[in-house]
Amino acid sequence: MTALRSIDTLDGENSFNCYVAEPEGEVKAAIVVIQEIFGVNAGIRRKADKLAEAGYLALAPDLFWQLERGIELDPDIEGEMQEALDLMGKFDQDEGVRDIEATIKFARSEFGAKKVGAVGYCLGGRLAYMTAARTDSDATVGYYAVGVDELLGEKEAISNPLILHIPEEDGFVDKETQAKMHEGLDDHPKVTLYDYPGMDHGFATEFGKRRDEENADLADKRTMDFFAEHLG
Repeated sequence: MTALRSIDTLDGENSFNCYVAEPEGEVKAAIVVIQEIFGVNAGIRRKADKLAEAGYLALAPDLFWQLERGIELDPDIEGEMQEALDLMGKFDQDEGVRDIEATIKFARSEFGAKKVGAVGYCLGGRLAYMTAARTDSDATVGYYAVGVDELLGEKEAISNPLILHIPEEDGFVDKETQAKMHEGLDDHPKVTLYDYPGMDHGFATEFGKRRDEENADLADKRTMDFFAEHLG
């Protein structure tokens, strides 16, 4: 079952919509699905639906509500890709993480989820790293996170398990940045980095030209095994 739910911001002064996909039967745990720069579009909703099919309560909050509510863009349409990049530049990421925190709290209070994890893609991959450092997410995964080298100062705050999936030919994350990520995080007891040779940004998207079936399946299997281990 899917529905749009309204979640209050942490300060209680506003609210935002969240796509919620509920599993049939008992909820294993909850997972917050963190959007790309394209909003809560069909691909992100499909990610949530697949998690629900696996028995998780999945929640995909509309983080771009700060700028405009209900944004849905297609990365394969050139003009919409540029629009998405412009939105990313205007987006307040610190506020975004607070909205993710509010979504985690909502999953615990509204649905009684004992454990809540998070998974994010692109911009959401970066926000997933920030979520691992700044919230009580029980297990977190980031796909093709951008700019993590700028956030390494927060790594000591990561107290629960985190996976980062890194495509080696990421057009938004150069080799120098990837090397800094490994240098800064390889020895962290809670962080695991997986590299994907030959892959570019967006290789695990559900729809469109960017998807690589083999590597997407591999990354998603690692993610699901990770959640099964840490969310129970």
